[in-house]
Amino acid sequence: MKKNCPKCNGLGSIVVDYKECSSCGGTGYEDDSFDVGNHFKGVNNNARAKFDLGADQDVPCEVCNGKGQVEVYEDCAYCNGTGQINVCNDCGKILDEKYDVCSECGAKRKKRKEAEEKRLAREKEVKDVYILDPLCEMSDMDRDKLYKGKITRIEKYGAFVTLNNNVWGLMRGEVSGYNVGDEVIVFITSIKSREGKIDFAPAYVRNHRIVKLTKSIPRTVIEDLDSKMGKMVRIDGEVLQVQQTSGPTIFTVTDESGVAEVAAFDEAGVRAYPEVSEGDAVEILGDVNQHGGKTQIESSSMVKLEGTKKEDILKLIDDALNEKAKPEDVDFLVKSVILNKLKPKMREAAHKIRRAILDGRTVLLRHHNDADGICAGVAMEKAVVPLIEEINPSNDAQYYYFKRSPSKAPFYELEDVVKDLSFALEDQERHGQKLPLIVLLDNGSTEEDIVALMQAKIYDIEVVVIDHHSPGDLLTVDERDGEIVGSTVAVDEYVDTHVNPYLVGGDSQLTAGALATEVAHIVNPKVKELIKHLPAIAALGDRAECGEVYQYLELAYEKNFTQEHLAKIAECIDFESYFLRFMNGRGIMDTILAVDNFDKHYKMIDALYREYEKRIDTQLKAVLPNIETTQFENGIYFNMIDVEKFAHKFTFPAPGKTCGFVHDRMIKEIGEDKPIVTLGHGPDFGVFRATDAVNEEFGFNVNDIVSNLAVNIPSAGVDGGGHECAGSVKYIEGLGEEILSEIVNEVKSLSKI
Repeated sequence: MKKNCPKCNGLGSIVVDYKECSSCGGTGYEDDSFDVGNHFKGVNNNARAKFDLGADQDVPCEVCNGKGQVEVYEDCAYCNGTGQINVCNDCGKILDEKYDVCSECGAKRKKRKEAEEKRLAREKEVKDVYILDPLCEMSDMDRDKLYKGKITRIEKYGAFVTLNNNVWGLMRGEVSGYNVGDEVIVFITSIKSREGKIDFAPAYVRNHRIVKLTKSIPRTVIEDLDSKMGKMVRIDGEVLQVQQTSGPTIFTVTDESGVAEVAAFDEAGVRAYPEVSEGDAVEILGDVNQHGGKTQIESSSMVKLEGTKKEDILKLIDDALNEKAKPEDVDFLVKSVILNKLKPKMREAAHKIRRAILDGRTVLLRHHNDADGICAGVAMEKAVVPLIEEINPSNDAQYYYFKRSPSKAPFYELEDVVKDLSFALEDQERHGQKLPLIVLLDNGSTEEDIVALMQAKIYDIEVVVIDHHSPGDLLTVDERDGEIVGSTVAVDEYVDTHVNPYLVGGDSQLTAGALATEVAHIVNPKVKELIKHLPAIAALGDRAECGEVYQYLELAYEKNFTQEHLAKIAECIDFESYFLRFMNGRGIMDTILAVDNFDKHYKMIDALYREYEKRIDTQLKAVLPNIETTQFENGIYFNMIDVEKFAHKFTFPAPGKTCGFVHDRMIKEIGEDKPIVTLGHGPDFGVFRATDAVNEEFGFNVNDIVSNLAVNIPSAGVDGGGHECAGSVKYIEGLGEEILSEIVNEVKSLSKI
């Protein structure tokens, strides 16, 4: 701040000495020769009249004003000649020009500002105010916290405040403004533990949030609950499922060690802790007891965790479950180059299945409804169900968390995905279940699967595919030392893990039943002996021939199953699955496949196989006389039969199987080494079967024929596919003749490679 210099009074200079006036010579008066006339020249007469020109009069010196001396000035040293000085705005202390306040006053200002900011922050701060759960005692109290209670009695010396049934104290001071029943926020002034008394004082809080304080007891992990039977425990975990019964609400909770059921009861059939839902992190206090032979916690308190507490517990659980889900490093059942190349993907598939079990997600198996697909499904079922029962405390866990459903088509149909999504979303809404992990066996690899897979991915459902159908053109190929070690196909955009021999240079001869059994063995190595014969059944059912097949047959021989008996099993599966249709037939298929009910297995096979042969014989008697066989100029034998006109309908075998049996009979008549193609057709469908000779010599591939039909007759709505030598095609009935004619042309036009 600027102000006048106190030394020079704002003049900027001061008198330092006096000297004789040079004008008057120190006399103080003008010179005697003063010319009055000239002096008054230009002055009016009135002014002249004032002087008596005739008198003897002295005139004062105009320079020194009659003093005879004049002042000698110098610049004021205090203000450097400016006439002003800069001083502190607060205390007036002289400062340098660039400052407004001195350091002492600046520090005081800063302290005042900080104090004001703290005051404003305190006013805006949202403070935690705790309410005690019923289990808290005096030992759980903290002097640094605020508590909310209720006034239960008022005396002259203060008011008694109750925080819960175990904790109360006296709020001292003026209480005339309070009434019994008022809720108050208090802080602790003293805790007298020996006397069991607490003194409170009222707390005046502008902004606050209510936090429930649970009893402070050490955390117990779920795997240790059995050792705490009859005691109160605290568990921190994630809610997997909430199920409302006619009595209590059952919460299924997991932590890093296991899964437990927590029963909470308010009123019969009324949802307890409605603020807690699936996926929340919770802190639970309750007593450990037994219910239905399983360990269960009866909840006394359940608090939903938020913020860093929630993040910490969920990360702890996620890391632990990821580690727990890692499968053991087991050897394959057989030696195989293709399996070795697929091993990373197979272990990844096993990890996802194990993690889904630990997460409390339903494992939903979809498989083709034939011998290969059913062997794949049953093998996986036998591996997964014991793990679910081991991990989940519910007696009905396997029915909640595992489903196996056959599919009529060798791909994931829209009809199937609609059912799966509908049930999954309903279970999520009604029972709080998580969305499932879908595992597709013996289907899921082809372009026909994409529409269904897209729907599943809309809901972020994880999908694992284990299949041996040709997935079409490889989009990218990873090669190492000249060998294919990894490829990508169209469906991989919608699939999380894809196991298929085509992706590593293999083919369909390594069946889905074999692949799924190997993955099941990785998921649960304990089931090895139970399921090791299933790949041989799958291979015989799919007419597969490769080095791995013979090794799988050797494994089946170890269980005293001959190749003839295994072939009968495969045929009985096809026979029984026709009548089961969309049911999984768990008990029946277990008996047929000799994975359960072993004492009934041979009786079942004998009974089914006799009926199987009888029905095949009946069908062939009707069909064989009506086969049209032609040998084309390229040497291919082409058999065609209208199964709609010349085969029994609505009974076993279905058109596809009928075509297969006809094809087998024609091979016997024409020769096993001959190039033979058989087409069984109806008004809007066709079923192909071909010998390996046609594929090897002419490059015959059902998928290529279907693609060409779609291009050449686009109005027919052609759809279909399958393996190279076995598949099907669908089309519009009105263009059936054109389609059949085009199929004939396609086969005729084949030339040797």
